[in-house]
Amino acid sequence: MRLSALLLAAAAVASAQQYDLLIKGGHVIDPANSIDRVMDVAVTGNSIARVAQSIDRSQAKKVIDATGYYVTPGLIDLHAHTFGYSGSIKPDDTHLPAGTTTVIDAGGPGYKTIDEFRKLVVNRSRTRVYALINIAGGGMVGNDVESDVSDMLPDKTAAAIKANRDIVVGIKTAHFGRPGYAALERAVEAGKLANVPVMVDLGILSPSDRTTKGKLERLRPGDIATHMYNDRQLELVDRFRGRVQPWSIEARKRGVIFDMGHGGGSFMWPVAAAATREGFYPDTISTDLHASSIMGTKSDMPNCISKMVVLGMSLQEAIMRSTVTPAKAISKFPEHGTLGEGKNADIAILKKSEGVFPYFDAWLKKHLGNVKIESVLTVRDGKIVYDVDGLAFPEWTTAGDYTVIP
Repeated sequence: MRLSALLLAAAAVASAQQYDLLIKGGHVIDPANSIDRVMDVAVTGNSIARVAQSIDRSQAKKVIDATGYYVTPGLIDLHAHTFGYSGSIKPDDTHLPAGTTTVIDAGGPGYKTIDEFRKLVVNRSRTRVYALINIAGGGMVGNDVESDVSDMLPDKTAAAIKANRDIVVGIKTAHFGRPGYAALERAVEAGKLANVPVMVDLGILSPSDRTTKGKLERLRPGDIATHMYNDRQLELVDRFRGRVQPWSIEARKRGVIFDMGHGGGSFMWPVAAAATREGFYPDTISTDLHASSIMGTKSDMPNCISKMVVLGMSLQEAIMRSTVTPAKAISKFPEHGTLGEGKNADIAILKKSEGVFPYFDAWLKKHLGNVKIESVLTVRDGKIVYDVDGLAFPEWTTAGDYTVIP
């Protein structure tokens, strides 16, 4: 009888635990739902079950005390490199520890290699990975391939996009080493055929007949200009006058999206400082993460967010431009970028510290900032995949017997 009673009691407790995971007491920043206050977030399966001011911890199988931390939607990196390029990185190794649950590969695969990208990257990653398909059929495998106009075929690129709508969200052109704008113009043509945006690199320009102004003029509303703070030819910002160039302002008014795209050679303190003094911040914060940038400037999403906050952007704005805005840019909102009930449970828990912290641009020039944002825990698809502070770990003295590694 006693055993039966215990079993019934255990069953009652289990049935009362309707949530698999409960994150309690964290400061939730969810711009999509205008939430910026201390809230609890409950997860059932792979979905957000409830967001409320107070949820009883007895209703959850696992509880995380997030007091003193920020809780946000999983970060979205609009520009990274996971395929094709020699410096490509594995998103599970570099992005999940950075609170980044969705990654967009910027130009790795072309129409010839999109199936390989799906097999080797998308299907093998816990991170959600999309692609901006390269207008060059062979993808990002070297400047010679990316400068071969004969293999930049809008019809075949558009066909590849239409056949892979679940993973292809746009088109990328970069590293084009010939005169003129053929690569960009063909990318835009393919974008029109497939009804997707185009991303183009700003920054260093070769040959000299191609200009930032000319690139921006060819972009449509919703197209993306990345590497906005890589401006070695002073075409986005006139550093001598400390003013944003009028064509940059006009492009933004037309609806062109300006993307950070930090990378290993695309973020300059003098350009970023001059632009942000005039309020010319990125619409989307992204890393351009690859092997050299992760080893050099450690320009992951929290690092890029920190730099924008140091330059005057509020943390709330920085989170919006790392979640909602990139999701909208690739037409994946409100599917991603929100903690809305019923949405996929991709969550970042971030720590904000105050003090003196060094930040480096792509030329390893230092700037001291007074705030630092770090990732401490990542939930992807309802599962904890990273927990550097052990917020979900039990104290060993009360954890019970050692059996198997979870």
